[in-house]
Amino acid sequence: MDVRSEVNKHFKFTLEHVDKHCGARAGYIDTPHGRIHTPVFMPVGTHGAIKALQPKELVDLSIEIMLSNTYHLHLTPGSELIAKAGGLHKFMGWDRPILTDSGGFQVFSLQKNSITEEGANFKGAKGENVLLTPEISIQVQQNLGSDIMMAFDECIPYPATEKYVENSIARTHRWLDRCIDAWKNPQQALFGIVQGGVYDKYRKICIEEVTKRNLPGYAIGGVSVGEGPEHMEKVVKHTAPLMPKDKPRYVMGVGMPEDLLMIWEHGVDMSDCIIPTKFARGGTLFTNRGKIRIEHKNYRRDFFPIEPNLKDYVNTNFTRAYIKHLFDSNEILGQILATAHNISFYKSMAVRAREAILEDRFLEFKASFLDGYKRD
Repeated sequence: MDVRSEVNKHFKFTLEHVDKHCGARAGYIDTPHGRIHTPVFMPVGTHGAIKALQPKELVDLSIEIMLSNTYHLHLTPGSELIAKAGGLHKFMGWDRPILTDSGGFQVFSLQKNSITEEGANFKGAKGENVLLTPEISIQVQQNLGSDIMMAFDECIPYPATEKYVENSIARTHRWLDRCIDAWKNPQQALFGIVQGGVYDKYRKICIEEVTKRNLPGYAIGGVSVGEGPEHMEKVVKHTAPLMPKDKPRYVMGVGMPEDLLMIWEHGVDMSDCIIPTKFARGGTLFTNRGKIRIEHKNYRRDFFPIEPNLKDYVNTNFTRAYIKHLFDSNEILGQILATAHNISFYKSMAVRAREAILEDRFLEFKASFLDGYKRD
């Protein structure tokens, strides 16, 4: 059985509207664990948890999907144990959609690795050798039971020569075929990943090759790897419009508010990043006027909410002065409230963007947001 012929029974993307003034798109994705409205920002729960928040709190914030990390769950506690527990949804008490990455980013980001045609070798936390191949990555993701699995690819660093990129994307395409052969569960959608560095011609070649496989969705990989915002926009602006219009488009690892507005304008539907949660734990909070460092002395007597325009639990009940006090006192509640706020802010951005797209005013929304948003 070719799983691709069965997956459409369980996974479907519906494109509702494209803003008539740009490429921004609004739609929704139906999965076995619920509907995801797009554009969507996915908070990252690397180890099967959003740091500092309970799953119930994510539900209260109307979060429709989260991301977990294949590589780290493979190491601890092991995907076989999670499978015995009934899958990642049951294991972590989350009954909404989950996307799992493939471990390919770890091939790029971990210092001591060895890439061969077979896969990638790592040193585990205890110094043990860990082999990650396309087949192992897919098997681990199938054990986890995520709604969306990512193909195992080689994330191209920046800078990279044209020859390196040419050889790398050829390997990524070979690995993709091995991922497809290992994919057995039609209730899990498999997304292919478009690489190609900062070279338009290799991005185009990769799109043509990856989309030949007729997968449920496609991602742009290899951005936000040190290339800078100008190169990032160049890659997304060139690549996203060439991707299939009837499939979800996902940019991996992009998460500053100004970058989200950029990718949404060019027709991207999905994105993820650790930025809102990581920044929150360090005391950096996002507002419509830019980022604030809550530990700054200016907030000691600031009795306003973090973001007055948000009517969520945190901003309805707590002041900047109180949250500063929590951070100053090293109270864990400070990180909890800050994390909830940042996730709520990002959710609000996506909701407002979606509304603007449906009303053909996304560019107006983007300009208004950036006019009031102070960037570092």
